[in-house]
Amino acid sequence: MDVFSEALKMEAKRIGFAACGIARADAAPLSGERLRAWLADGAHGDMIWMESRADQRAAPAGLWPEVRSVIALGMSYAPATDPLRLASEPEAGRISVYAQGADYHDLVKRKLKELARWLVAQAGGDLKVFVDTAPVMEKPLAEAAGLGWQGKHTNLVSRDHGSWLFLGAIFTTLELEPDAAGSQRCGSCDACQRACPTDAFPAPFRLDARRCISYLTIEHKGPIPRHLRPGIGNRIYGCDDCLAVCPWNKFADAAAANLAFAPRAELGAPMLADLLALDDTGFRQLFAGSPIKRVGRDRMMRNCLIAAGNSGAPALTEAVRAHLDDPNPVVRGAAVWALGRLDRVALEAERTRAAADEDENVRREWALA
Repeated sequence: MDVFSEALKMEAKRIGFAACGIARADAAPLSGERLRAWLADGAHGDMIWMESRADQRAAPAGLWPEVRSVIALGMSYAPATDPLRLASEPEAGRISVYAQGADYHDLVKRKLKELARWLVAQAGGDLKVFVDTAPVMEKPLAEAAGLGWQGKHTNLVSRDHGSWLFLGAIFTTLELEPDAAGSQRCGSCDACQRACPTDAFPAPFRLDARRCISYLTIEHKGPIPRHLRPGIGNRIYGCDDCLAVCPWNKFADAAAANLAFAPRAELGAPMLADLLALDDTGFRQLFAGSPIKRVGRDRMMRNCLIAAGNSGAPALTEAVRAHLDDPNPVVRGAAVWALGRLDRVALEAERTRAAADEDENVRREWALA
């Protein structure tokens, strides 16, 4: 490692990054080909932006032709408690570890900009910073920069931080000395594949987003397919199962996680009954400063109703029934499904609503309930 690269990594650590590596801009040549094959299979679901900006996403130079080096960075959010602990508490909603604290987009980008200012002051050059929202394939670039490797769950796995890294990248016109790329270390382990509740992995290293609970509860805007609803259980935002079972997590130290990502008390184990009572104002107040706020109240209500239907808890019947009048048809449809799972008598008492509903999907839910 040259002197400048060592200084760069020391500064990244001082700022709060748990991992830092350097790759040439063309160091992940196969990622574009794999992306196009994935898109051709339709495995991206209705994430249309993945398809519309595929050429930019396929390689760093497609987004910014002047880029010569990529600095890949990781910030730990390793949890202090078992992410799967609420599996046996069906009346509580399970929120993915990464969304229980501060919005990582804001914090990681702020830290990237801080490191970028240091880089310009030390070496000059032009640069751009990215975290998640731009058409950048952070995971293969992080692998190329030596931060770890893409596991069979398609997420980055680190020898030091397990599956718990938020990734960001700095593109620069500087020619920096690259690090050795990460090497695949999953071996014969398929724990992440077997852990998936909805069979979202058709093969190792391949994810079908259309079956992924994270996609269904966050990105997907319409009704969740009926055959996938039972597998969602009480997960109301994202899913940690494939990450949480990774054996490499035993090396992850929660003490290395940024304190801003520590779970907020009200998001660690929220009760479904309380969440189902939220109006739009209440939703915005509860999830202020959280990435969850982006999905909006209606999508969260849909998710909570699916979880309520899976709970087997008659105590949630009235909270579910209240959403049969919801202005949003996706929410109404989810309420019909959930009520049918919780209380058939209550469902039949409300069946006169079916013919009067103006939405075809809601009427279908009544017909199938």
